[in-house]
Amino acid sequence: MGNVGSALVALLQRKQQELAERYHIAFQITGVASSRLGWLVAHDGFTLGKLLAGDVSEGRPVGHVASWIHASKPDVVFEASPLNAETGEPATTHIRVALDYGAHAVSANKGPVLHAYRELTRLAQRKDRRFFFESAMMDGAPVFSLFRAALPAIEILGFRGVINSTTTVILEAMHAGKNFDEAIAEAQRLGVAETDPSADIDGIDAAVKVVEIANVLMGADLKLADVQRTGIRGLTSAHLREAYDAGEVWRLVSRGRRQSDGSIAASVAPERLKFADPLAQVSGTSLLIAFETDIFKELIISERDPGPEATAYGLLSDFIHAVRSS
Repeated sequence: MGNVGSALVALLQRKQQELAERYHIAFQITGVASSRLGWLVAHDGFTLGKLLAGDVSEGRPVGHVASWIHASKPDVVFEASPLNAETGEPATTHIRVALDYGAHAVSANKGPVLHAYRELTRLAQRKDRRFFFESAMMDGAPVFSLFRAALPAIEILGFRGVINSTTTVILEAMHAGKNFDEAIAEAQRLGVAETDPSADIDGIDAAVKVVEIANVLMGADLKLADVQRTGIRGLTSAHLREAYDAGEVWRLVSRGRRQSDGSIAASVAPERLKFADPLAQVSGTSLLIAFETDIFKELIISERDPGPEATAYGLLSDFIHAVRSS
């Protein structure tokens, strides 16, 4: 029940009638959790309006995730805790417990995909459940589900993208005249950058997404350390102005490409891009990824200035697909 969880509850409330009439899905929320609230269960379901108002008085506390799962008896568990790129915990444990119980697991957290994608996918298959994670990539934009459902029998040869919005916001602030520290402060003021922005500016967040794409969509077995990574700390306002005068812009670009031996070469680094390049036109909190396939020379997926509702929509979409497939 952080920002994304609250946005999901609001979206579920708004879409409740459509879910029932169009997809024949009725639901109730029997468990909520956060570091502030602890693990809360309401056997008869929480009232959505009360949840959105911050009233969790209908819930009773239980001790930990396992007791929470068994007490709330879910068909689907949503995982939207903060990313721990080093270990993937506690999100991976949350999902493992949910699948072991027999619930579908829908995640907005990149950690379980980074550290335990194959393990959790196999567990879901053994339990005849689904482990979906669309919101762990580009908010709610269809990346994994596009290839899973709409593009059968296609081979991805490589990809490139601007898939971290914080660095774009910082670089734009520097282009406007701010120094590096001032640009970070501006991104923090806007709510785009974390208090500790290292994961973004050092390319860790983007590298995690590169591993996700390579492992899920290209059959690789990459670890975070396999991604050659350079952040944006070395760039200055002078670099940005010089590039602009030459008809180019700097962006943090993520890449992956299959090599002749079948391996995936993966990288995250700042690049100078011509104005006409689709990646150069990404601004603000927008994101874009371009796939090269055996059919399409460049298939582009982009989203413009997404917010928490976009991430919540990815969870909702996965929820619908998981429930209807079971």
